[in-house]
Formats: sequence, C-alpha cells, structure tokens
Amino acid sequence: MGIVINQSLKNTFTTYVGFGVGAINTLFLYTNFLSDAYYGLVAFILSSANIMLPFMAFGVQNALIKFYSTFKTKNSLNSFLTLMLLLPLIVIVPTAIAGLVGYDVIASLLSKKNLLVYDYVWHIFFTAIAMAYFEVFFSWSKVRLKTVFGNIMREVFHRVCIMILLFGVYLDFISVNTFISSVVGVYVLRMLIMKIYAFSLHLPVISFKRLESQSSILKYSFLIIIAGSIAMIILDLDKFMIGQYLAIENVAYYSVAIFIATVISVPQRSMHQIMMPLTAKFLNSGERDELLSLYKKSSINLLVISGLIFLLIVANINMLYEILPEQFSGGLFVVITISMAKLYDNILGNNNAILFNSDYYRMVLVFGVLLALLAIVFNMILIPKYGIEGSAIATFMAVVIYNSLKIGFVKLKFNMQPFTWKTVKTVAILVAMSFSFYYFEFGFHPLINIILKSFIVVLVYVFIVYRLQISDDINFQVKKYLRFK
Repeated sequence: MGIVINQSLKNTFTTYVGFGVGAINTLFLYTNFLSDAYYGLVAFILSSANIMLPFMAFGVQNALIKFYSTFKTKNSLNSFLTLMLLLPLIVIVPTAIAGLVGYDVIASLLSKKNLLVYDYVWHIFFTAIAMAYFEVFFSWSKVRLKTVFGNIMREVFHRVCIMILLFGVYLDFISVNTFISSVVGVYVLRMLIMKIYAFSLHLPVISFKRLESQSSILKYSFLIIIAGSIAMIILDLDKFMIGQYLAIENVAYYSVAIFIATVISVPQRSMHQIMMPLTAKFLNSGERDELLSLYKKSSINLLVISGLIFLLIVANINMLYEILPEQFSGGLFVVITISMAKLYDNILGNNNAILFNSDYYRMVLVFGVLLALLAIVFNMILIPKYGIEGSAIATFMAVVIYNSLKIGFVKLKFNMQPFTWKTVKTVAILVAMSFSFYYFEFGFHPLINIILKSFIVVLVYVFIVYRLQISDDINFQVKKYLRFK
C-alpha cells in the first residue's frame, strides 16, 4: 500500500484544494453572481455532458488501464495506444453528424420543460468531448503510475478558471452568455494540457498493425461504455431528470446539496487513481494475496477517512444552510441522503477496479443497466411526488442495490469480501457520533459554530480510531505527522 498511500495523500490534498475552490464557487459565487435560472442551466449543461462522457470516450479510459500491462513489445504497445486514441471517434463523429442534421428535434426535446436550454445543446456536445478525451489522457498517465498532475487538472484547474470567470461576470467584464461559452473553453483547454503531459510521459508512435487481442479490447471497450461509468452517470442523471420535470432553478438547489455530499467521495476518487492500475497488475499477474490485501485495506481506509467527512457534514449541515441563501435550504434532506450513498460507495474499496479489470467485467454491464433502469424508474415516480427530495431517495435506493450486487458478485467469483470486525466498529462509531453531534449546537454565529464543532469532531474521532487501531495505515500516518505514541 506504500505507493497507494503516498500518491493517495497527495491526490487527496489536491482534491480537497479543488473542492475548496469548488465550494466557494458552488455555495457563494454561483448563488450570488448568477440568477438561479442560469446557475441551473450551467449545472444542466455539465451534468448532461457527464452523462455523455462514457459514450464519447467509448470505454477507452478503462480499456487503456486494463490492457496496457499485457503488451510487452514496443510495436504492439504503439498499435494499442493508436487504437485508444482513435476509438472515441466511433461515437463522436456520428453524434456530430446527428447533431448537425437534427439539432432542432434534439434541442426541442431537451428544452421541452425549460426553453433556456434550446440554444446551448452544442455546449453540451463539445464539453462532453473535452471531458472524454481528458479521461483518456489521464488514464494514459495512470498506467505510468503518475496520477498527481492529472488529479490537479481534474480537481483544481477548471474550478480556479471558473472562479475567475464568475468574478468576470460580477465585475461586468463578460456577459452570462460569454461565461457559459468560456466554461466550455476551460474544459477544452484542460483536455489539451492533459494531452501534452500524457504525451511527455509516453509519446505515441502511430501504428495501425492489427493486435492479436484487438477483438477482446473492442468488446471490452464497447461493454464498459455503460458499466465503467455508472457511478458518474447516476449522480448526474438525477439533475438531468429534475430539469425535465421541474423548473430549472431546482437543478441549482439540488446541485448545491449534491456538491456538499460529494465531498465524501474525495478520498475514494484520490485513491482510485492509483488503485486501478495496481489492481489490473495484480489480476494480470495472478497475485491473489496482494489483491485481497489491497481490497480489505482500501475498504477500511476509505471508510475511516470518508466517515470523518460524513461526520463533519452531519454535524455542521444545519449551520451551513444558515449561511446560504434561503431558497437553497430545501436541500438539507438531499445532503444527508446522498451522503449516506457516497459513504457506502467508499466502503467498497477497490471493488470497482477488481470488476472492471477482471474477466467478469461483462457482469458489471448487467448491474449497470439494472442501476440505470432503477434510477430512471425511481426518479420518474418520486420526482413528481417529492421534488428534489424524491430524486435523492431514488439515487440512494439505486446505489444501495447496485453496490450490494457488486459486493456479492466479487464474493461469489473471487471468494473475497472487504469487511472485517473493524468495519463494524467504524460504522458503530459513525452512528453514535452522528446522533451525538447533529443535535448539539453552540449559541454562536454559524461560522464559529462550524469551526468549533469541526475541531471537536476531528479530535474525538481521530482519538477513538487511533486507540481502537482501526487502520494500520492511518495509525502510521497519525504517528508520523502528529507524533502520537
């Protein structure tokens, strides 16, 4: 776990820097510098692009990691990398043609509830392409076990640029329409920078020699389009469907709540960057003991770290909504519900990496299709009845079913599961502390309350986790940085 912990800590730091900037953008700048309608429009564009991303990438970001270590000669590797660069065009080119021919029909369907969307459909398309190729180039660097720069670009770069653009709107340097177009430009620029970095690690040599495993690669890429990106789709599908059933302002309110809850996923996102290539290596070389160790350690480490973030959210959520504009306060239930779903995601450890890089990746497609169908059906039933709270419930139910199936399948096929008695202890700590701190408030200004409660929560939680020796890796880091004995 040495390289995992080392790069994960760096990635976690940069991810939290990005989320810090994102928090300022999401909670304060967007809510004050843009109207609710235009904020909802931006959220709709980005969410729709995220939904298109796995299709535009054609599963290449996952295929590159799975198969890279299987090529032992330069010629075969160059042919493989050439294939990886060209595969996304299989979807991008026909989609562009369809957009040119049928723009009015597509735009009319997407803007049926909110006419504001009609003129911004191409923004979705170009953002999706930029996001897709960014993930391809990021995977290009991951297979070289270089994840830190890519993580900075993924988590920090675009948020800082958008912050600058938001101030441009506030100071009347640019119009709202220019801002939205510039956001698309930021994602394109991010993709180009990532491309330069990836090629500096391994400059491709274009080769069209047919690969022996080409059919397997194409089959994997085709199937992983859906299966490999379900988690990404599911948290954007709800925002897309809210935009189809409710006024677009509700997408803005929901986006703020989702952003707060998504902070829990930061450790998983950070550790995932390095766990994917390592898991693929262990599977390809048959190192089962190392794989099991990584599975269990990644699960408990992610549960402990994300559990602390969950506690901080639960303890401070009421005071946080005291600071935000009143119309956003309806998202409190959404925050708690999605936070629990994200916590369950973290408990899985490198479960996703095992499934995506094993011979059973086809089953992830089955689970993924089931999840998508469940999410769509649940949202269709619950959004009209309960609004954005109904969408949160729908997402939670779909995620719980999906994750439970994945845990059961890995247990069935690999005879391994990530849970130990330490998992039970950690969950018990989280439940007890959540109820203890949710109802406890100081009588000070909300910001002072948040600071004081956060300090107490961190102190108590770290002490309990350390004394109970829940995680050897985390105890080592605590000793290293805090000089505990």
